[in-house]
Amino acid sequence: MPRTLIDLSMPVHNDMVVFPRVVRPALVMYETWQEFAERVGAAKYGATSLTASCMIVLGDHVGTHIDSLRHIRETAGGPEAIPIDYCYGDGVVLDFRHLPLGAGISVDDVKSALTKIDYTLKPLDIVLIHTGAGKLQDSEKYLTDQVGMTGEATEWMLDQGIKVMGIDAITFDPPIWAMFERKKFWEAHRVMARREYYHLENMTNLHLLPPHGFKLSLFPIKWVNTTAAPVRAVAILED
Repeated sequence: MPRTLIDLSMPVHNDMVVFPRVVRPALVMYETWQEFAERVGAAKYGATSLTASCMIVLGDHVGTHIDSLRHIRETAGGPEAIPIDYCYGDGVVLDFRHLPLGAGISVDDVKSALTKIDYTLKPLDIVLIHTGAGKLQDSEKYLTDQVGMTGEATEWMLDQGIKVMGIDAITFDPPIWAMFERKKFWEAHRVMARREYYHLENMTNLHLLPPHGFKLSLFPIKWVNTTAAPVRAVAILED
């Protein structure tokens, strides 16, 4: 059956914008094609260009990634413990681009967004939060110009049977300046302290998706005991 794949993952490179206190990645050539051939001893037999390799130093919250429960709970498992059946399923996009920058997405905001697309959430739907910040990922505005989820709205989503959500912004919560302005800090993240759910950050291209009627593939790398892991997020649309 014909289908269209849409990449929802941001590029990872040395100069990318990252969350404050997260170190930028280092992607460097460790051994060139010619160096490998020389050092392995094949160059003297005419094989002068073989397999190059790169060295990558990467934090677990760089680029498109999924937060594990260990991000908030010291004794919880890392990405290796995220059930993979939560990471593939029906996708839903909720559009909050109309909200003022810094806003916390409320339960009423979520209900209104669902009404606009005439959709009722079902258990294990994967909900994507469209803030518009994905278009700013190469700008310093990516650190400030977004909206984010409140704890109450996150809890309401979980009450509908949702286990995985994603956002096209640098954090699932409102930006840091808005959290300090309201003196409410990472309330959506902190829901993880008492309930099981997982969210992706730094997604992109949500504007290319329909409101629903597509599949999402969001499998994380099976890192053990880290607090998050990279994801190559892909939407699958049947033509």
